[in-house]
Amino acid sequence: MSTRKQTQLRLTPDLLAAGKDAAAARGLDFNRYVERLIAEDTSGARAAGMAAAQALIDDHGGFLDDLEDALDARHAPAGPGRGAAA
Repeated sequence: MSTRKQTQLRLTPDLLAAGKDAAAARGLDFNRYVERLIAEDTSGARAAGMAAAQALIDDHGGFLDDLEDALDARHAPAGPGRGAAA
């Protein structure tokens, strides 16, 4: 006998589709995906991950901004007079 309980969710079609896509991207069925979201949220795992991400941004944000600027400049479209010959 299973100790799992069944419940029902009422979601908008767009939210349901987004959830199913997110589950598929993680290789999970929708029910397991919802179960994992709840477990991460209630166990503190999500909060710990967010705190770690914020600490990374706080410590290295300047470097990340500079890197993003350098990548943007590297991939910017060529301006007038630059690029392919007319």
